[in-house]
Amino acid sequence: MHKKILLIAALLVAGISQSQNIFKAKVTDAETSTPLMGANVIVKGLSLGAMANEGGLVQIENIPDGDQVILVSFLGYLPKEIPLIFPLEDAGVMEITLEPSGEEMEEVLISSTRSRRTIVDLPTRVEVISGEELEEKGNMKPGDIRMLLNETTGIQTQQTSATSYNSSIRIQGLDGKYTQLLKDGYPLYSGFSGGLSLLQIVPLDLRQVEVIKGASSTLYGGGAISGLVNLVSKEPTEDQEINLLLNGTSALGLDVSGFYSNTFGKVGTTVFASYNIGSPYDPADIGLTAIPEFRRYTVNPRLFYYFNDRTTLDIGVNTVVEERTGGNVDFIEGEDVDNPYFERNKTDRITTRAGFSTLFEDDSFLSIKNSFSFFERTIEIPDYTFSGNQFASFNEASYNFGNSELEWVAGLNLWVDKFDQEIGQGSPAVDYNHLTYGAFIQNNWKVNQLFSLETGLRTDYQNEYGWFILPRVSAMFNFSNNWTARIGGGLGYKTPTVFTEDAERIQFQNVLPIDVDNTEAEESIGGNLDVNYRSDLFETIDFTANVLLFYTKVDKPLILTNTAFNTFEYLQPDGFIDTKGIEANFTFGYKDFKLFTGYTLADVNQHYSGVTTKMPLVATHRLNNVLMYEVEEKWKIGLEAYYFSPQKLNDGLTGQQYWIFGLMMERLWEDFSIFLNFENFTDTRQTRFDSIFTGSISNPQFRDIYAPVDGFVINGGIKVKL
Repeated sequence: MHKKILLIAALLVAGISQSQNIFKAKVTDAETSTPLMGANVIVKGLSLGAMANEGGLVQIENIPDGDQVILVSFLGYLPKEIPLIFPLEDAGVMEITLEPSGEEMEEVLISSTRSRRTIVDLPTRVEVISGEELEEKGNMKPGDIRMLLNETTGIQTQQTSATSYNSSIRIQGLDGKYTQLLKDGYPLYSGFSGGLSLLQIVPLDLRQVEVIKGASSTLYGGGAISGLVNLVSKEPTEDQEINLLLNGTSALGLDVSGFYSNTFGKVGTTVFASYNIGSPYDPADIGLTAIPEFRRYTVNPRLFYYFNDRTTLDIGVNTVVEERTGGNVDFIEGEDVDNPYFERNKTDRITTRAGFSTLFEDDSFLSIKNSFSFFERTIEIPDYTFSGNQFASFNEASYNFGNSELEWVAGLNLWVDKFDQEIGQGSPAVDYNHLTYGAFIQNNWKVNQLFSLETGLRTDYQNEYGWFILPRVSAMFNFSNNWTARIGGGLGYKTPTVFTEDAERIQFQNVLPIDVDNTEAEESIGGNLDVNYRSDLFETIDFTANVLLFYTKVDKPLILTNTAFNTFEYLQPDGFIDTKGIEANFTFGYKDFKLFTGYTLADVNQHYSGVTTKMPLVATHRLNNVLMYEVEEKWKIGLEAYYFSPQKLNDGLTGQQYWIFGLMMERLWEDFSIFLNFENFTDTRQTRFDSIFTGSISNPQFRDIYAPVDGFVINGGIKVKL
């Protein structure tokens, strides 16, 4: 009897196991063959489904025998239904391609958070500039990324030199030293190499730009107190891509850039190269350059080796060589000038990078990164030269595991940053050698359809400033298809160096080295809350709204202080800096028209020794307005208007409020387009309503630059896509 029962049970188990099937597929973009991570694949009528991983691979188990319909969907693409009969004759991986829907795709893959989730699934608030928006902003300033960032709500690019054009990024009003700039997750632009970075990064080879505002040190270590900007490069696809750009400006500038990518079996490659040149430009006719003379060469080849569809090796080299000279226009143009003022920057940047990634059968993911960066820069002004060499290296190993509901990322990294000053002139060398060892772990937990939670913890040990414990937490609430809210916060820190905006303004002349024994690292705490709403107004207007409330407090701020005649020293006053405010973004879409409106309120204050003062060079109120008219694959026309409220200056005075207006047009054909941009066509210039220096042209004492100095500039050119 027992034997019969066991036999019947065995037959039942065998029958059940035979009626349960496994479906495997790879989901890609039909036009570019790019894997669509995050694509949803479900069995219609059954509570069975899964989400595609980073390689576009998806697997669904326990599918019953018989006729079933597989539904594949991804935001921005046309859904596809695939009828199948199980068990399948071919149990291999099915290739599924999705066609773009033609609508603006808002669900994009984010790499800055280290997660393999899409933007709509992340509790961390991430802003993305990609696709057509990235191309449109690139038309306005094809030679660098300043315009691309400056036109983003909550971000201001601050010019630090009146004559050489040097600039830095300010997020929510905090100094540029508190923003971390990344390239594909590699922190390559900091310290001495950061002063010219915005001017030396050309946007043509970028796939998207990711911005995280607020404390982000848990993600990438020290330096991301106010946030981070991650520049994500294009990677090769199965189809060859050739992009060429030629741009000229009325300010006598020229930009020539080219990008190539292709795959050859197991090998892929991208090559980016650009040549950028500018002539001395003085629209105010005061004898000093608003745009310096410069000549820059950039070459960036990358090689990809695909061991299989799960494992990739990526090796690349980035080389930038530039000479930039601002100051007395007559002197730069070769005329004999008595006691000319000039500022000459010579830079050489070589960066090597290597990345290895592999996706295991259980969908866990291993990533290993390494970069070596060699940066040499010489700053020369009359009677003074500052020069040095910076070596930086970033090494990281991270492991991503779990599933679409509960995802973990853990890793270790080592960051080396060393600066050696060449022979100084009358002041001690500002050399340093920083080693930072870090360990981190992050968790993304989709509790249910309503609530998702992201937590992280980093521990860093810095060889001169000790240990740092950095937690962060973010939560997302999906109240409905129309309403979403996020709340989050964390801690941050910044390792002290002399390379800040204030020291850059004076070319590091007479700046004393950091007194490590009497200096602590700057530390911060911050948080934000944002609410998103999306709907159709009157059934004809697409409407989206986002409102962000933010607060960040920086303790033990490091302030450059004039402690003696012509001597500057970094001191830490008793107090803190804080920024609080609101960012609001609204988008209206009607047929071929789109209106973007953004408002930033940044209340940034210094609290030293019981006295509160406004932070200099911060526009408390800013407005960003862009009206776009677009006929698909034919025309793009954009009208822009930006407002900056009065800013407090370092000399105790207050700058003027001002508006900047721009007009951009592009005519598109199948393989090429022609663009024309009228930037600042009302010719808003600081030299029209305020001075930029005192003293003589031979010995100018420069004031703060809070408004444009280049004025109305026309640029235009041609783009070719093959």
